[in-house]
Amino acid sequence: MPQVKFTLDEKDRKIISLLHDNHDLSQEEIAKKVSLSQPSVAMRIKKLKDRGILEIVSGVNLNKVGMYLAKVMVRTTNTTKILNIFRGCPFFINGFIVSGDENLMLLFAGEDLASLESIIDCRIRKDKDVQSADFNIIISSIKDFVVPIRIVERPLNKPPCGVEYKTCQAYSENRCFGCPATNRYKGVFW
Repeated sequence: MPQVKFTLDEKDRKIISLLHDNHDLSQEEIAKKVSLSQPSVAMRIKKLKDRGILEIVSGVNLNKVGMYLAKVMVRTTNTTKILNIFRGCPFFINGFIVSGDENLMLLFAGEDLASLESIIDCRIRKDKDVQSADFNIIISSIKDFVVPIRIVERPLNKPPCGVEYKTCQAYSENRCFGCPATNRYKGVFW
């Protein structure tokens, strides 16, 4: 995927840095720190956002809510198919096509290890296009790790991935809390 290059001047870099450290910082406070007027700061922030350089992401601090973060390295012949399985999954954080033997890296967050493991066992390892899947739990992070977690306002009748709770062995054996997007979910976070 070709990258479009943007030139950032010293003031743009300072604004991005200030917002990184405190995204609630007012434009007036930023203006004082970068020696610009508030309207100039507003225009720079708008330009950075319009170009896709600056994003303000809301999420959940995994370190503070006690959720587990799983990294799954997958070797597959169909990266797009595997990524599409998880597009609507509340547990799914992001997926990356990577170089090397394992050509896909997936990140999942969940409140219990058994539910995360059942996702890997039931949805990834059983897929005919998957040669291997290495499941690892992130033990700790140096910085707070804030991730955009999908919270479903009203439970769905069917899980986004299409696996019904009746056919899910992990759910029927109480090894998995179920999908947070449905009314069959047995956990407490979502």
